[in-house]
Amino acid sequence: MSAAAGRRAGAGRPAASTARRRSRGGAVSFLVITGLSGSGKSAAVKALEDQGAWCVDNLPVALLPRMLELARGSRADLGLVVLGMDIRERRFVREFPRVFRAARARNIPIRLLFFEASEEVLVRRYSETRRVHPLGGGLPLIEAIREERRELEPLRALADEVIDTSRTRVRELRERMLGIAREKRAPRELSVTVLSFGFKHGLPADADLVFDVRFIANPFFEEGLRQLSGLDDPVREFVLARPETASFLAAWLPFLAFLVPLYRVDGRAYLTIAVGCTGGRHRSPVIAREAADALARRGFRVAVRNRDIQAE
Repeated sequence: MSAAAGRRAGAGRPAASTARRRSRGGAVSFLVITGLSGSGKSAAVKALEDQGAWCVDNLPVALLPRMLELARGSRADLGLVVLGMDIRERRFVREFPRVFRAARARNIPIRLLFFEASEEVLVRRYSETRRVHPLGGGLPLIEAIREERRELEPLRALADEVIDTSRTRVRELRERMLGIAREKRAPRELSVTVLSFGFKHGLPADADLVFDVRFIANPFFEEGLRQLSGLDDPVREFVLARPETASFLAAWLPFLAFLVPLYRVDGRAYLTIAVGCTGGRHRSPVIAREAADALARRGFRVAVRNRDIQAE
């Protein structure tokens, strides 16, 4: 733990005056970041710290209950406390689920983000940085990566959100973390992401719902539209003017209006709705925007991501 992190963690006082101190400080929520080594966890923690979150990286799981109590009892307006925890501590995988569930049972506002990336990407990142994998003692790199993925599967299943960074640039990761840092809400309020993508670039690993809009006439084959994207008005007008688009939206948007609130009732914190076309450049960004606007009008917190709009 860094000296700065130690100062942050040391803000607590004896339990007798906890209630009085809480009334002076602001509400605090907790975000635990974990996942596969090399998937961008440390970069995510750093990005959140840059936005004013209070961060501790590589926190031992035995200290987590005490950290939660210290932060909740602090007079400081901590807002968001970010804790980086992973397999670097061997007791983490075995003990964290119990501690996490106990905190939830006490209604402590704590969320879990799980970072991952494809095997190919992780191998490349380790090759570029020449770092040693935490499980690398005697194991070839590829076997260490596979063993870590297997060991962390129970934590992945426990996560509020799984973030696949295989195709994520550093800037995009920082922007995503910025959105988290700016959230001023209870941890179980549903946050919706509508993600456009291209099927030829692969299904998004973090999608909860996937919809295929390749039945809509493709602007790619229209003169003057190929070089544009679904963010440009001519493409948007072309897609929305199609009769099949109108019929689809008339049925699909009410379906989303029915379905999405059920995830909120179920206690979900995050929901990713993926909309795919062939390349992810023309049709899916248009339809994703229509869905996002419709859900925003119903009061949901909605973000739009266009994963493949710049892909070749």
